Amino acid sequence: QVPLVESGGGLVQAGGSLRLSCSASERTFRTYAMGWFRQVPGKEREFVAAIGSGSSATFYADSVKGRFTISIDNDLMTMYLQMNDLEPEDTALYYCAADMFAKIRESDSNRRLWGQGTQVTVSS
Repeated sequence: QVPLVESGGGLVQAGGSLRLSCSASERTFRTYAMGWFRQVPGKEREFVAAIGSGSSATFYADSVKGRFTISIDNDLMTMYLQMNDLEPEDTALYYCAADMFAKIRESDSNRRLWGQGTQVTVSS
């Protein structure tokens, strides 16, 4: 199956913005919920945000509420994570994911699809 592919990471100053993108197959976007996770070396992967199929619902980690916005463009088969007011604590490798709606907010599952990751670095 076509893998998830992230892009949009980079180096920004605190208070800046980035928009991450994740592309996948039409079947993936039409069938599964999608989300974003991030991981810092030496720490476990953490949930960031998720969106239900058809944008039926969105979920955010408390640490990013009010700053990050998740969305999907079904025509372009692309999921986005708009990140505003970035903080040094947001520095991490960000992964997009696809899964069943009931499982998307979990750290992993037996049917989880993962992207390769895109690095976000926020300087002080």
